[in-house]
Amino acid sequence: MQKTSVKIIVAFLLGVSVAGGVATAATSEPHGIKVCVDKKTQAIFLASSNGCSTTRTALTLGAPTIDVKSIAAVVNPSVVSIKVVTVSGSGSGSGSIYKSDKTNSFIITNNHVIESAAVSGAITVELLNGDVLPAQIVGRDIAYDLAVIKISRGNLPVVSVGDSSKLSVGESVVAIGSPLGLASTVTSGIISALNRPVTTGTVGAESYVNAIQTDAAINPGNSGGALLDSQGRIIGVNSAIATLSSGGTSGSIGLGFAIPINEAKRVIEELIANGKSTRPVLGVFFDNSYTGTGAKIGRLSPNEGAEKAGIPAGSVITAIDGVKIADQVSAIVKIRSYAPGSTITVTVDLPTGGSKSFKVTLGTAPSN
Repeated sequence: MQKTSVKIIVAFLLGVSVAGGVATAATSEPHGIKVCVDKKTQAIFLASSNGCSTTRTALTLGAPTIDVKSIAAVVNPSVVSIKVVTVSGSGSGSGSIYKSDKTNSFIITNNHVIESAAVSGAITVELLNGDVLPAQIVGRDIAYDLAVIKISRGNLPVVSVGDSSKLSVGESVVAIGSPLGLASTVTSGIISALNRPVTTGTVGAESYVNAIQTDAAINPGNSGGALLDSQGRIIGVNSAIATLSSGGTSGSIGLGFAIPINEAKRVIEELIANGKSTRPVLGVFFDNSYTGTGAKIGRLSPNEGAEKAGIPAGSVITAIDGVKIADQVSAIVKIRSYAPGSTITVTVDLPTGGSKSFKVTLGTAPSN
């Protein structure tokens, strides 16, 4: 069975980029047939007068195409370009204005955009009007490839936050950034897949993303930028692309990946509040030598969730909350999509034979 995780071919989107933001994107109610799409099966049902249940996503078939022009016009005031200069060189990326008070504005981006300046170096942010301001790192999280930086200018327009849990495959999206230094570049496409296990980074410093996959053209320079829904709300932070080359980041081949905003929000809020973030812990060490389908547990962490739930070492995780687990990467990505303290259902093939499901409460640990 072919494993579904995307590894090695996924590359960070370093370059000069801009991120999108929107205060509100007013849109008229589209005409068409209102339906509900089941979040698990993707089956389509006619919507009732009461709308859709929480297990289904509302959609309008036959509606006008997404108004990219209006979204771009509203988003641009929340777009910034980030530049990093260190003794070893320079780089650039994107950011979205997430919060702004009277004196400061907090900008979300990818960790890999600013990590070279974590010890020494300078970070600057360019606003839409051309003003260039020094920025400081508020906090960063390698495991989720997220970071928050701050500039000393307040009352800036902030990005409107959407709900990535309500997305459906085939839904229209817009990406805004500065690929290859071409500022305020707008592209559009669809959501190609959801819950795509993606890893990036180097050994020992990997980022694991339960990614939104899109065919909207994103290239080196879009990193940290916003992926927007049809109403101009951020539903993902663009982070990586797949490439046909063996090492570098070649042009877009229609395989872009974004961190879902619902997953990112928790980390972002923790970074703003504490300068640090946390990650959920299942309490297992995986068997890296295992090559079968699923994720084999080599040993358990004492007094953590898996041990408390009674999962025996040697078990192979085959599903988490009903989502099939193809390999170790899939398991890690799925676990990290939850908040610490969440209770999940872990289905395993037992070392003694047979299958069993366990209710596990996830622990917490500092994120790296």
